Amino acid sequence: MGFLLSKLTSFDTVLVFWLCCFSFTSTDAYDPLDPNGNITIRWDIRSWNPDGYLAMVTIYNYQQYRHIQAPGWSLGWSWKNKEVIWDMVGGQATEQGDCSRFKTFPPHCCKKKPTIVDLLPGTPYNKQVSNCCKGGVLSSWMQDPVNAAASFQLSVGQAGTTNKKVKPPENFTLMAPGPGYTCGALKVVKPTKYFSPDKRRVTQAMMTWKLTCTYSQFLAQKTPACCVSLSSFYNDTVVPCPTCSCGCQNNLTHPGSCVDPKSPYLSSVVLAADKNSPLVRCTHHMCPIRVHWHIKLNYREYWRVKVTITNFDYRRNYSDWNLVMQHPNFDNLTQVFSFNSKSLTPYGTFNDTAMLWGIKFYNDMLMQSGPVGNVQSELLFHKNPATFTFEKGWAFPRRISFNGDTCVMPPPDSYPYLPNAGSCQYISLLTLILVCALTFAYAYAYA
Repeated sequence: MGFLLSKLTSFDTVLVFWLCCFSFTSTDAYDPLDPNGNITIRWDIRSWNPDGYLAMVTIYNYQQYRHIQAPGWSLGWSWKNKEVIWDMVGGQATEQGDCSRFKTFPPHCCKKKPTIVDLLPGTPYNKQVSNCCKGGVLSSWMQDPVNAAASFQLSVGQAGTTNKKVKPPENFTLMAPGPGYTCGALKVVKPTKYFSPDKRRVTQAMMTWKLTCTYSQFLAQKTPACCVSLSSFYNDTVVPCPTCSCGCQNNLTHPGSCVDPKSPYLSSVVLAADKNSPLVRCTHHMCPIRVHWHIKLNYREYWRVKVTITNFDYRRNYSDWNLVMQHPNFDNLTQVFSFNSKSLTPYGTFNDTAMLWGIKFYNDMLMQSGPVGNVQSELLFHKNPATFTFEKGWAFPRRISFNGDTCVMPPPDSYPYLPNAGSCQYISLLTLILVCALTFAYAYAYA
């Protein structure tokens, strides 16, 4: 072994290091603040049909603070054989495909790779199943676990009719609504059990498959989606978001990449824009979302922070938004005004992380850019004498995420500093005495 290692050249060493750093892409989907967060899909075969089966598919969002907002999720897969979807309840395929080989009643979908979407609210009751018809919107598990699941039922034909002959679909894709999720393969698990409404009878699925999908911010978007600015009562400096945090203004080569808020044609540009594409206000940071942390007041035993979230997107509203913030004083968070809050403990009993979100029907909707395009709250912390200080940026957050995506923080050396001897120039007593003596001597000499 020692002989082999001694034969490695410097190029080989660099190559091995490069492979170790970049060949393991699964870590891109790991979130240290939500290590067990994922979207689980369960495929239950409830009964057998003459040429296939009836299945109930359920999507569970087990992510603590990452939700799926409008226009909602879409789920795709590939059939292994020539399966078709005869009928669906609680969902629908986006395309029927070529069903010309069926002469009487064409199936709901004949595509080899179907894509399924949720139905909209207000769907007739005979087309609904439990947990359906939310327009594809799924809440995060911590905000609203009741609305963190979606279901649809499908009748599959030209498939196996026994546990040994049936083949699971493969190559699952989940758009929520854009990319970012990577799904594994369906695996056979213990059949799901179902309770009757009176809880006195239990039935179970003929067969159950399950898979998980994990999220990666790197796969979801090439640039960040939010940034952080800072200020304090003890310093007049306002630290803005870093320049080009989410991209740079590029209206010369890509006209329309942002909109000047002072433009006289602003309203016409907003109306003409594609509803599904962002239309961001022209700023130095070019982020659709800015989170501002302001150290507001200092009391004897408490200190107070104001948090403001501003939307710079003229086209997009953020429903059921949330913030995840890290700071060592969150273990002594006393009160949160006008936001909901809950502690996250990703490191066991050590609590330095909190999740904040809006109050239902009050400020749970972050409106598009404009006079009402912001939400704000204040946080009251109790001081821990052993750790509390305003020095060296301790009072500013360590990390902030908006809707599960990490925001760009300013560099630590730009944080508002606490006035001290190193930042202010003081005059010593000896210098003052000498200046006074020279002044009196000069006045006496020329009197």
